[in-house]
Amino acid sequence: MNKYIIVNKPEDWKLTLDNITIISAQTYLTHPDFAKLKNARIFNLCKDYSYQSKGYYVSLLAEARGHLATPTVKNIVDLRAPKLVKIVSEEFDDLIQISLKGIKSQEFTLSIYFGQNLARKYKDLSAMFHKHFQIPFLRVRFNFTTKWNIKSIKAISEAEIPPEHIESMHQFAAQYFAKKRYDTPKKTTSEFDLAILVQKDDIAPPSNAKAIKKFIEVAEKLNFYVEIISPKDLSRLSAFDALFIRQSTEVNNEAYAFARKAQQEGIAIIDYPDAILKCCNKVYMAEALNNANIPTPKTIIIHKENIDKVLEVTGLPVVLKSPDSTFSFGVKKANTVVEFQELVTAMLKKSELIIAQEFSPSEYDWRIGILDNKAFYACRYYMAKGHWQIYNWEAKQKNDMDGNTDCLPIEKVPKKIINVALRSAKLMGKGLYGIDIKEVGGKPLVIEINDNPNIDFGVEDIYYGEQIYIEILSALKNRLLKK
Repeated sequence: MNKYIIVNKPEDWKLTLDNITIISAQTYLTHPDFAKLKNARIFNLCKDYSYQSKGYYVSLLAEARGHLATPTVKNIVDLRAPKLVKIVSEEFDDLIQISLKGIKSQEFTLSIYFGQNLARKYKDLSAMFHKHFQIPFLRVRFNFTTKWNIKSIKAISEAEIPPEHIESMHQFAAQYFAKKRYDTPKKTTSEFDLAILVQKDDIAPPSNAKAIKKFIEVAEKLNFYVEIISPKDLSRLSAFDALFIRQSTEVNNEAYAFARKAQQEGIAIIDYPDAILKCCNKVYMAEALNNANIPTPKTIIIHKENIDKVLEVTGLPVVLKSPDSTFSFGVKKANTVVEFQELVTAMLKKSELIIAQEFSPSEYDWRIGILDNKAFYACRYYMAKGHWQIYNWEAKQKNDMDGNTDCLPIEKVPKKIINVALRSAKLMGKGLYGIDIKEVGGKPLVIEINDNPNIDFGVEDIYYGEQIYIEILSALKNRLLKK
């Protein structure tokens, strides 16, 4: 397997290892050879893992390319989530108290390099943090009140490692990179109460009130105890056996924290945290669809060095997408070169990478519902009145904010539409997805893969009715029965 260490400035990297190539983040993100590379393991040692930074995108695109990434995007997001850090603190409290028992001061800092600390007595504690977060360089700060508590957990860069630690860090690195297997957290098992996560006043909820009521009704017929929970109820999640997320999903909102905790505790779930991470980032999606040779409108990932080449690929008008755009938010259309340059400049201030896509007008978009690699509903969403998208959030009248919808049996959907939808969903793994497809000149073009797709009463259930709800809840029940 090809092994690469990704850093911001290779010339500053002092570590020398056999059979591992050190390259820059910019090279990995933008050089076409790495997009095509197969069978690679990526060790992401970038100085910054913050959302939409180069370090974030290295791990995200590594996963899109089928490379084995350390850390994964999931690991990076976990580190930033205070709620998940609290979970770790509570879960490993005994180990923390035992390991730090002899310390006389009120504060203590633990530096972890590839899962190890310079002091042997902190071996188990260091290994625990590394196993849980999978971050190469970690700094954990503790403070003592009535007991030892985690104050902060931070990823650090090589530049932040004290000079007197460098030699030991190199030894730990040599041991780490020689390993053939890398630890990942294990999951526990669980049983039969269902929590449905709903956010009050959600601006674009994935299910309307009547649909939520229907989910409760059907779930109770399937012998679930059902409770509607809110984003404030994370601490209560462990009391349930299954979680169904029906609030808008984003990497930075509560839904991901719920999904991640559910996965860690072995709770049956729809949606998976991996699905949220992958589907909520258009950069990942573009790379994954391209690598799988799935037809899409002409698409290019924009960074600061290729802006002048974009329109050669897409032409005008061009659709520009923020990586985390959902429900048409963060999606813009540039009709002129001037508009293009203004929009790109503004969007690149917020993210290292954005998406440009050929404008492919159509009367409607197909939405194919996929559940655990099976198509189970089909809709056509028509464009909002006088608008080029399904949603027009700037419409003056509420009725003009979205277009009409019709629903039809799977058997009446062209096979080429179903086939490309199934292929697309497989890229994201097991779960519930809505695949948006345009049919242009008789050719299907995948526009988007949505995790947490809409299931609204009177829309997606028009043709199959209650069976839509049964399918989803039965999938959750099957996850429980297979444990």
